[in-house]
Amino acid sequence: MAPERFFLELDPPLEAMRDWPHVVIVGGGFAGLKACNALAGQPVRVTLIDKRNFNLFQPLLYQVASGLVSEADVASPLRQMVGEAANIQILLGEVVDIDTGAREVVFNDHRYGYDHLILASGSGSTYFGHEEWRPLAPPMKILEHADEIRRRLLMALEEAEQTRDPQRRRFLQSVVVVGAGPAGCELAGSLIELMHRAVARDFKQLDRAQCRVILLDAVDRVLPAMAANLSGDAAAYLERAGVELRLNAMVAAIEPGRVILKRPADESADGADGGQQDSSGESPSLEAATICWTAGVRASRLGRLLAERTGAPVDRGGRLEVEADFSLPGHPEIRAVGDLCHYAHTGDGRVLPGMAGPAVQMGGWVARDILAGLEGRRSEPFRWFDLGSMAVIGPWYAVADLRGLHVSGLAGWVLWALAHLAFIPDTENRIALFSKWMWQIATRQRTALLITGRPDQHIGVDVGLERAVPPGPLSQPPEPPTSEPVNRLISTPRITAM
Repeated sequence: MAPERFFLELDPPLEAMRDWPHVVIVGGGFAGLKACNALAGQPVRVTLIDKRNFNLFQPLLYQVASGLVSEADVASPLRQMVGEAANIQILLGEVVDIDTGAREVVFNDHRYGYDHLILASGSGSTYFGHEEWRPLAPPMKILEHADEIRRRLLMALEEAEQTRDPQRRRFLQSVVVVGAGPAGCELAGSLIELMHRAVARDFKQLDRAQCRVILLDAVDRVLPAMAANLSGDAAAYLERAGVELRLNAMVAAIEPGRVILKRPADESADGADGGQQDSSGESPSLEAATICWTAGVRASRLGRLLAERTGAPVDRGGRLEVEADFSLPGHPEIRAVGDLCHYAHTGDGRVLPGMAGPAVQMGGWVARDILAGLEGRRSEPFRWFDLGSMAVIGPWYAVADLRGLHVSGLAGWVLWALAHLAFIPDTENRIALFSKWMWQIATRQRTALLITGRPDQHIGVDVGLERAVPPGPLSQPPEPPTSEPVNRLISTPRITAM
C-alpha cells in the first residue's frame, strides 16, 4: 500500500484525494500558473509554492516604474486565480532544498513529499559578478524594483524643483538605463516621456530641455535579438523622443550618481568595444541621479541546486539542460520549465528564449504530459509555436517581429497591446489596463505618480512567512515581535517565473 500524503499533513479536502498523485509546482509565474490551470479539476493533488502570494505580469513592470499603471494592475492574487479549484493548494514560502532521493521539497522548516515536481521558479537579475552595483542601480524584476525606480526618479525631480544650482539640477534630471534589450528600450522610452510631460505640466522651475535619458549597452544596436530594420526603427524613434544612445560601451564600475565606462585599452582585453577615453586619460563616465539596470538575467538558484543534487548539466546562465519532455536526466519525475530550463530540442537546435510565450506553452504541455502518463498514454512531442517578439518604445509606437512579419509604429503598438492583454491571466487586470492606457493616450496623464516606500526598498526583500511570537504570561512583559522569516532568503531578490 502506497504511503499516504496529505496537504500539510492534514486530512485532504475530499476523501477521494487520499490516493491521488501529488504534483508540487514551484513558482506561480507564467509556466506555473498555466500548469495549475491544466491540472485544475483533474484527479491529482496539486500544491503550488511561491515566495509571493500573487502572479506578476512582469512584461509591464516598466509601466509601474514610469507611473503609467499601479502595482495591482499587473499583479493578481494566486488564491483568487487558481486557489478555488478543490484539488489545488497554495502555500507561501521559498523552497530552499530538494531531496531527490526521498522526493521531498524543503521550505518553511518542513518537508513535503511529491510524486511529480514541476520547477517554474523563473529568473532574476545578474550584475555579472558585481553585486555591489545592485543598491546603486535597481534592476526591474519584481514590484519593489519598479517602485524604487519610480521613487528615485520622482524624488530627483522634486529636489531639482528646489535647487538653485543649474549643474545640480541637470544631474537630477538625468537617468542612465543599462541594457538595450526590450526591457531597457521600453523603460528608457517611457521614462523620457514621463519626464517631458511632468516637467512641462507639473514642475514650474524645470526646463524640459534639461531632461536626459541615456540608454547604454555593449551591443552595437538596440534590440539586438530583433531584425536589423526593426532595431533601426526603434533606435530612430528613441532618439527622436530624446533618448541618448550610448552603444558599444561597457560598464566598468557604478558609483553613487555615476556610471564609469571601460577605456578602450580595458575593452580590447575583454574583446569588447566601448566609450572613448577622455583627454585626461581617465575612464569616461556618465553622471545621473537615477541609474537603472536591465542588462543581465540569471536563472533561479534552484537550477544550480538541482545540478548539485542530480548531476544535471546547467548552461552558463544557470539553466537546467532538460530532456525533450522537460525532465532532468535520470529523474523523469522532475520537470523544469520557463526561465529555469535550457530547452534545445527544437527543429533547428536553437534554445527556447526566456519569454512569456514559451513559458506558457511549456507549463501547459508538461501538465498534460503528466496526466497522460497517469492514464497510460503517450503525449505528442512538444512543439513550440513561435509567436514572435515585440517591444513598445513610446505612446502609440512599438516594433513587432511576428515570425518574419515586421511591423512598427501604430500598427505595432496595436499588436503589442492585443498580445499583452491576451497574455494577462486576470480579466479584471485586462479591463483596468486597457482603460488606463486609453486614458493616458487621451489625456497624456499618468495615474500612478505617487512617491511611496522607503529608500532602497528593493534590497533584501523579505517575503513569505514570518514568525509571530505569542504573548507571554501577564506577569512578564511580552517579547517584541520579530520579522525574521522562517527561512532566510537569498540576498538577491527573485521574480516569479515568466
